[in-house]
Amino acid sequence: MPSNIWHNAARFLIISGLALLALGGLALIIGRWGHGGRLLPGDIVIRRPGFSFYFPIVSCVVLSLLLSAVVTIIALLWRR
Repeated sequence: MPSNIWHNAARFLIISGLALLALGGLALIIGRWGHGGRLLPGDIVIRRPGFSFYFPIVSCVVLSLLLSAVVTIIALLWRR
């Protein structure tokens, strides 16, 4: 039975690595399209001479919802 634990851990690490690789590739593609760094309405920006502060709260909420949907879909497919 202990080998089954290692098998599951290895499978989890491989899938996690592939997911990170896909996210990295997606970040590169979005950056080349010119969408990287663009703020959504509701993101907080404070600009002063010699100082800039960005707090992308709406971007974080949107990203969280997207990632939650992806994880939910993967979990549903994994059960089958």
